[in-house]
Amino acid sequence: MSQGGMLSGVRVLDFARYIAGPYCAALLGYLGADVIRIEKPGGSEDRFVGPVSPSASAVFLETGCNKRGITLDLKHPDAREVVRRLVADADVVIANMPPGALARAGLDYESLCAIKPDIILTTQTGFGHAGPWRDRGGFDGIGQAMSGSAFFSGQPGQPARSATPFADFGTAALGAFGTLAALYERRASGRGQHVQAALLGTSLAFFNAALIEQAVLDLNRVPSGNRGQTSAPTDIFATRDGHVLTHVVGNGLFKRLARVVGEPGWADDPAYASDQLRGEARDAICGRVAAWCAERSTDEVLDALAEAGVPAGPVLDFDAAVSHPQTQAMGFLQPLAYPDLDGAPPVARMPLDFSAFQPVQRRAPTVGEHTDEVLAELGYDATAIAQLHAAGVV
Repeated sequence: MSQGGMLSGVRVLDFARYIAGPYCAALLGYLGADVIRIEKPGGSEDRFVGPVSPSASAVFLETGCNKRGITLDLKHPDAREVVRRLVADADVVIANMPPGALARAGLDYESLCAIKPDIILTTQTGFGHAGPWRDRGGFDGIGQAMSGSAFFSGQPGQPARSATPFADFGTAALGAFGTLAALYERRASGRGQHVQAALLGTSLAFFNAALIEQAVLDLNRVPSGNRGQTSAPTDIFATRDGHVLTHVVGNGLFKRLARVVGEPGWADDPAYASDQLRGEARDAICGRVAAWCAERSTDEVLDALAEAGVPAGPVLDFDAAVSHPQTQAMGFLQPLAYPDLDGAPPVARMPLDFSAFQPVQRRAPTVGEHTDEVLAELGYDATAIAQLHAAGVV
């Protein structure tokens, strides 16, 4: 089945679970690729972590978008022929497994190339494909912890991981980016290749500036929670009815902020003459801004800062994040109904806009929803499909 779109005619097999692999595949689906999710009979694990319906988790409702779903017991000996036919008709295979598990499933690059020489395999692992931890499984928070991010995001003696799984989603985006590059290169050379991403690599790349600074300057910074250290005022401040976050970098923004909070003299104070100096004086600066915010409502603070051209935003709870006027105006969250779920939950669309293309957005598939359809496309007739069901292969 081909869809209209930038990747129309590209078929992707998604053997992945949870976020880094599935969201990589979903991103390709937004661009029009025909993405087929392969999961075990009864549904795979990522459907049932934090379920919001009998057959879907909140994560799956996002990462399962724009896919057709089939079930297949990869441990059944008759599944190998189904996999062979799927791969022979595909352009990309996505699987987030350590190298050893990939080989045991017959989804390693050498095995796939034996079926289709120009196949592109995109894998996501916890720690990479080499080194002593290559075969260990990993999750987002482990990448955060090993990059220095969790150490620096908390308070002294109290490291904190981000509730946002940035290592997972970042690895997914980088995997999609690498897959697009491999497809582009294959168009010129005819060669496929193995694209490899890792949660640890993504986390280290995202937090790299702090690691570079430490290596060069040996500053041995200690964490300070929400308060920034390389400029000021960057922090979360309490208002009369909530909280706001400001992020002030550069002399121009600092001068505007100083006028707003009634401290115009800061602009000419040599102690505050650069981002570095302001970062060192952060407690004094943030203390004054905190006092100014505490006397005002959130809307009053945000309006005053916006009028002065100082970036700031409210700290929103879940309901407010969904209903915020800017979120609504951009349509970043789309109501997307799911068969065994009442109502239509807000599912994030692809957060990219194109001047001449509208990304696809279809709901995640139910368990095995398209199994018979896909098998028929692979050349199985009704009798053969019934036999596969009877044998527990699908």
